[in-house]
Amino acid sequence: MHLPPPRRSRVHRLSRAVLALGGLVLLSGCDGTDFGLPVAATDRAEYVDQLWYGAWIAALVVGVFVWGLMGWVVVRYHRRSDEEIPSQVRYNLPIEVLYTIAPVIIVAVLFFHTVETEQELDATPEPEHVIQAMGEKWSWTFTYYDEEAVDGEPVYDAGSPSEPTELWLPVDEVVQFDLVSADVIHAFWIPAFNYKLDVMPGRENTFTVTPTLEGDYPGRCSELCGLYHSRMLFTVHIVPREEYDAHLQALQEAGNVGEPGPPNVTTEIAGEEELEEAEQ
Repeated sequence: MHLPPPRRSRVHRLSRAVLALGGLVLLSGCDGTDFGLPVAATDRAEYVDQLWYGAWIAALVVGVFVWGLMGWVVVRYHRRSDEEIPSQVRYNLPIEVLYTIAPVIIVAVLFFHTVETEQELDATPEPEHVIQAMGEKWSWTFTYYDEEAVDGEPVYDAGSPSEPTELWLPVDEVVQFDLVSADVIHAFWIPAFNYKLDVMPGRENTFTVTPTLEGDYPGRCSELCGLYHSRMLFTVHIVPREEYDAHLQALQEAGNVGEPGPPNVTTEIAGEEELEEAEQ
């Protein structure tokens, strides 16, 4: 006569399956090296990396502890017979203290390290270059100030939704970004910087960073700002100083000199028509 397997073995198999599934889910969310973060391209990105790794480690430690307790309770206190009735308990003071105090400690530790990271990110060393990033529906304009390569004359690079702007930065030199908006709220985000900041009308936000890794990186607006928000893109080129100076001189020769004016409504409408035609 064939007998069903003991209930204990079924519980063990179920526990192992749950743990294996949890492991696969965790492994599928990262590649084991950067936990989903892009390659860091600035001196400030490492602080965000450390905070991100620490949060992951804390989450894994807490998760393993909780999953372990759940598995132990399932195995230790599962019903062994139909007649068995577990003891009835109204409360357990040590456990209630644990699940009250432990989350407070975890949140306090994460809060402390978050504030510490923000202070590192908001440091403002003396800049070697000042670039204004103006957000407007739906493109970016970058203005370079006080550059020796163009005799201190402001030069700018403007784009449109159909032709995104390019931002050029010199490697290993301190750059200050002044963020301004010509219309609505935008957000300046370069994923490889591990940093973003709001671009608000009537207010100038500033941050300082040193690009450390040459290459081309995507940038975008990360604040929903209207119809073509998804087209508000730009490309960042981190290059040696010689290439950076050559680009500024090319802007000067092209006549992109001075302060760019407010967005032209006719140009904006024309840009919308171009996008509509491209989508059709």
